[in-house]
Amino acid sequence: MTLLLLIRHGENEYVKTGKMAGRIPGVHLNEKGQKQAQSLGEALRDVPIKAIYASPLERAMETAAPIAETHKLGIQQEPDLMDTDIGKWQGKSWKLLALKKEWKIVQNAPSRFRFPEGESFPECQLRIANVLERVIKKHNKPQDIVAVVFHADPVKLAVAHFLGMPLDHFQRLGCDTGSLTAIHAGEAGAHLVKMNYRPPFDFLPRKK
Repeated sequence: MTLLLLIRHGENEYVKTGKMAGRIPGVHLNEKGQKQAQSLGEALRDVPIKAIYASPLERAMETAAPIAETHKLGIQQEPDLMDTDIGKWQGKSWKLLALKKEWKIVQNAPSRFRFPEGESFPECQLRIANVLERVIKKHNKPQDIVAVVFHADPVKLAVAHFLGMPLDHFQRLGCDTGSLTAIHAGEAGAHLVKMNYRPPFDFLPRKK
C-alpha cells in the first residue's frame, strides 16, 4: 500500500485578513509559514519519499519546496489539487459570510451546498479523490511514500473519502497549517495513520 503524506500548506498573511483566499493568485507564505515549510523539509529529510505533488497555488508550492530540495526531487504541479472553487465568496470576509443563512449549510450539511458560481463539496471531493487514486496507482509498491501538498478542506475531504466517512462529517476533522496527515491506501482499502500531525515525526520509516 502507498503511504500518502497529505500536507497542508503553511500559514499566509491573507488568512489573517479574515478573508477567504480560495484560488486568488499571489497568496504567499508569511514568516511563520516559511518556518513551517522549513520544519517539514527538515523533519522529512530522511524519509524515503518517492515523489512530491502539489497544488499550483503559491502557498502550496512554497511549502513543498524545502521537501523537494532535501530529496532532490521535482515538484509535480497538479491543478486538480487546487483549493475549493468558492466562486463569488472568494476574497470575502469570513465574518460577513458567517451571517448568511448558507453558512449553516456549509457547516452542517456541506454535501448539499454549492458555492455561488463555484463548485460543490462533492465535486471538490471527487476531484481530489481522482488525483490521489491516480497517485496510488502510479506509486503502488509496498514501501512507496508520496508527499502531497495542498489545502485544508481538500485534505479533510480526502480523509473522508478514504475512510468512507459521510461527506457531511468532514467539517469535524482538523487540519492546521503546516500539518501532515498520513494514510496508507491501496486497492483493498485505507488506514489513517496520523491526522493533523506536526513535526517532528516519529512514526515514519527512515532511509537506511
